[in-house]
Amino acid sequence: MSNSNSSVEIRDLDLHFGEVKVLQKLNLDIKEGEFLVLLGSSGCGKSTLLNCIAGLLEITDGQIFINNQNVTWKEPSERGIGMVFQSYALYPQMTVEGNLSFGLKNARMPKDEIARRISNAADILQIQPLLKRKPAALSGGQRQRVAIGRALVRDVDVFLFDEPLSNLDAKLRTDLRVELKRLHQRLENTMIYVTHDQVEAMTLADRIAIMKGGKIMQLGTPDEIYNRPQNLYVADFIGSPSMNFFKGHLKGNTVEAAGITMPMDGYEFADNQDNAGEVTIGIRPEHLITGELASKAPVKSSVTVELVEPMGSDTLVYAALNGNQMRIRMEGNARVQAGDNLAIGIDPSRASLFDSATELRL
Repeated sequence: MSNSNSSVEIRDLDLHFGEVKVLQKLNLDIKEGEFLVLLGSSGCGKSTLLNCIAGLLEITDGQIFINNQNVTWKEPSERGIGMVFQSYALYPQMTVEGNLSFGLKNARMPKDEIARRISNAADILQIQPLLKRKPAALSGGQRQRVAIGRALVRDVDVFLFDEPLSNLDAKLRTDLRVELKRLHQRLENTMIYVTHDQVEAMTLADRIAIMKGGKIMQLGTPDEIYNRPQNLYVADFIGSPSMNFFKGHLKGNTVEAAGITMPMDGYEFADNQDNAGEVTIGIRPEHLITGELASKAPVKSSVTVELVEPMGSDTLVYAALNGNQMRIRMEGNARVQAGDNLAIGIDPSRASLFDSATELRL
């Protein structure tokens, strides 16, 4: 039975193309008004899942509910969704106004209602001055706004976005990302958003579902995903640059890794299992302590600087810890150069521990 607080529910969803299993026993509850991001690398199944929700792909098994209605066998037009694609898919021969009104006219909606909806969408997206132009006369960002407007005029409860910003340049992507967040705050509709860009995911999402091989590896808030990754894949996937990993051995409350001993005081273990065995310890580049504070850290060591990348707001340092490669994020004004011996500190409570065999968080 469906959950009344959920806007979109996916129950045991399977999708096979012949012998190829694309999605397997997938379950997902998306709350009403939530901004959920499906994140993963190419081929992980995120766009496929979105197309299943939209009704563009016929699923092999399982059920899909939208607003407590079983829509598993319904046409896309009957599902109460608005969809925005990566390609703008605008009709080149029509004006912006014509593109926005096309679906509404086909639905035989009254003219005054069409005009009201177009005016409302144009105000929200700030495209009023563009209504008489054709797509060829618009920039990429303006075209994407029109594509979003076409979903907006349908006045639906659930919006589906399939990598809508990936065709835009970096600055425009940032600008439109902020606009999308504002749009969600204003409309409070449920939004499901597919991307391979982790910055988009972290900044937009209420919750992120990280996918790999047709399965959800972790579902959580950006904070949970970043600070408490449930497995090695998520830990490595999220973060730029990614987490530093060292192979080690756990005995009781102590990890031996990269030639140093780390008492894991303050670290929250995932369960009370017998803590012993081969482990991988992960430490984010920005969680390594440098400068005067390094001497006060729970675990102290030093590294040889190999390469320095000044990034403006921060400085990325590539170094070796007892022969193990690592990256350290320092302040933008850090005075450091190749060949320097750099004192570092580690706070084990900010690290992540994984069982080397299962790759699950300890």
